[in-house]
Amino acid sequence: MCSSAALPLATLTVEPHSPVFTGETVTLKCVIESLSGWTYWLYKWPSNAPVSEGNTFTISGATESQKGQYWCQGERRDRPTTSQPSSRITLDVTASKPKLTLSPGHQLLTGDSVTLTCELGVSSGLVFYWYRDTQTSDPVVQNDRNSYSIISVKVSDGGQYWCRAGRGDPVYHTQYSDEVEIKVTERSKATVTLKSNWTEFFSGEKVSLRCDIKNGESSDWGYSWFRNGVSKSEKEHEINPSQSGNYTCKGQRKCDEKESEESAAVGIAVSSEKAQAVLGSLSQMWLTEGDSVTLSCEVRGSTTGWRFHWYKTAPYSPELVYVLHENRGYSLQLVSDSISGAGGSYTLSPAALRHTGVYVCRGERGEPAYHTQFSQPQPLWVTGVSPPASVIIHSNWTQIFTYESLSLSCGVQGNSTGWRLRWFTGRGGESKCPTDWRSETGSSCSIRSSSSSDSGVYWCQSESGEQSNPVNITVHTGDVILESPTHPVTEGDRLTLRCRYRYKPSNISADFYRDGTLLQTSTTGEMTIPAVSESHEGVYRCRNPEKGESPESWVTVKETHSTHVDSGSFIILVVGVVMGISLVLVGAFSVFRLHQSKYLSGLCFTPTATDQQQQQQQMSTNQSSDQDQSQSAGRGGSESEYMPLQNRSTDVYNTITPLYMPLQRGATDVYETIKSSKDSQEDDEEEYDDVVPSDTRAEEHV
Repeated sequence: MCSSAALPLATLTVEPHSPVFTGETVTLKCVIESLSGWTYWLYKWPSNAPVSEGNTFTISGATESQKGQYWCQGERRDRPTTSQPSSRITLDVTASKPKLTLSPGHQLLTGDSVTLTCELGVSSGLVFYWYRDTQTSDPVVQNDRNSYSIISVKVSDGGQYWCRAGRGDPVYHTQYSDEVEIKVTERSKATVTLKSNWTEFFSGEKVSLRCDIKNGESSDWGYSWFRNGVSKSEKEHEINPSQSGNYTCKGQRKCDEKESEESAAVGIAVSSEKAQAVLGSLSQMWLTEGDSVTLSCEVRGSTTGWRFHWYKTAPYSPELVYVLHENRGYSLQLVSDSISGAGGSYTLSPAALRHTGVYVCRGERGEPAYHTQFSQPQPLWVTGVSPPASVIIHSNWTQIFTYESLSLSCGVQGNSTGWRLRWFTGRGGESKCPTDWRSETGSSCSIRSSSSSDSGVYWCQSESGEQSNPVNITVHTGDVILESPTHPVTEGDRLTLRCRYRYKPSNISADFYRDGTLLQTSTTGEMTIPAVSESHEGVYRCRNPEKGESPESWVTVKETHSTHVDSGSFIILVVGVVMGISLVLVGAFSVFRLHQSKYLSGLCFTPTATDQQQQQQQMSTNQSSDQDQSQSAGRGGSESEYMPLQNRSTDVYNTITPLYMPLQRGATDVYETIKSSKDSQEDDEEEYDDVVPSDTRAEEHV
């Protein structure tokens, strides 16, 4: 059985692959792998007539008319005389001008991404060329993809763009695409604005952050807030955060949903504590009238944006500010000439008696104003040469033992109406007298059994604001106190200091110190300086080897003033002289009568009954006068009496018998002399030999 062999198969290829571009060179090639001696014919459907002879057919500058289906077949002289025809190949000829598109659009903001696409319908074997600004320039970039992306555009990326493609060797280039224009504008930048000039805030202080976008109104945008990179729920233009952190924001334009650039971070710190004003410590709280002093105020842990106000304690009034400090209440009155500025200082120059008192400060900042807590109280004591009033201490001493009585009153020149006692001690009270004290009159206060909480500074103040010199009183829980002058000692006068004991020691000797330096040891427990000078001024204390040492007291030495005789003094002087002469004459007359009486007696003269009666009356009168003087002297020895000031007197200390508390120039903190009222209770169970409480506290209110 015979079989016939299959005819050889022709294969047609085209280069480049279809589709091809108009004007591009196209080569069709027919190949038969088996046998030889073939003649090749190229056909184009639907015609059966060959369009070309030979195994290679080249189209130079293809046109759309040349597109269609092609095949080829071979013939030979020997058997087999023909091959099988090749498969048909479609030659597609397309336009060579690409189309350039942009995504997402022509209008861009800095930071946007944009993609340019060169659309040809052909992608294989092509290299794409991208041009900006001009077609004759070198391409911005070339790649084998039909797209070109700019990830984050800048303003400089804006301009006109073209594309074209190329392939082959030599390279065939397509036409240039039509240009497209990219417009890049600066992206609106968000800025976080902190309304205040400070970044550290306190509990209760309002924090305002605002998101500002340069282009457009705030209503044109929606807002997003971030704290430490985490999105927050707030979407408003302005927020009031209460947490510390780094805050950023950005906006989204409502018309096209374009987002602004995210802002730079603004860091804030929010404390859990309320701001506290602090008064700077003073090196000297006791001043003389005419001195200068500056109080300083600051806010703990913060220095920016504060304005300060200064207050002074005042008698209780419903309209005044009332604050508590360490369980003590104070009524505060704004100082009329207080400084409200960036600086936290308040200067009194020159200091006057009316400046005596207790001061506090407070800071504020922002709108609406945020206020700090009030500072700790700062006492300031001013003494004058001739105050209009004086604190009278009826015990004569500014140092007393606990459980001893204490009585204070205001001695006033002229009318005493409207004067009252003021105090800065461990006791509260807003009435006429401290708590547990008894009000004797409108300007007198007393307590039968004092305690350490009664230690402190006392002064007198009128309704119009006039003030006396302040007096520092120490109620001591220990066993030793120092008896010292409570008013300034005049140069040249005698000064005696004495140690007094709660219980009399077996050894009454005492060491006396001035400003911490031992002056002398006295076996009698007292020290005398015959004539004091300015160098003797200072802080004194005494110490007994058995009982310990006393609190300190300041001794002030004042200069001797020259005598100034005015009209009033002259009248007093004349009256004194006249009275002196009269007394001399009376005395001489009395001596004469006595001598005459003796002379007559010597002459055996017998007095009549009338003469005897007159002599008895005269003796009775003299005895009565002596008794009155003795009683007056007794009162003067037991209690210090207030003497009214003489007309045109220049020195209150010269006309007031009571002793006054000296200036405490060495004191640095009035609180060192103010103890808790509990101190008085520590000694309740002790027995005292020399000092026995006369009454209980309950009895004081009876």
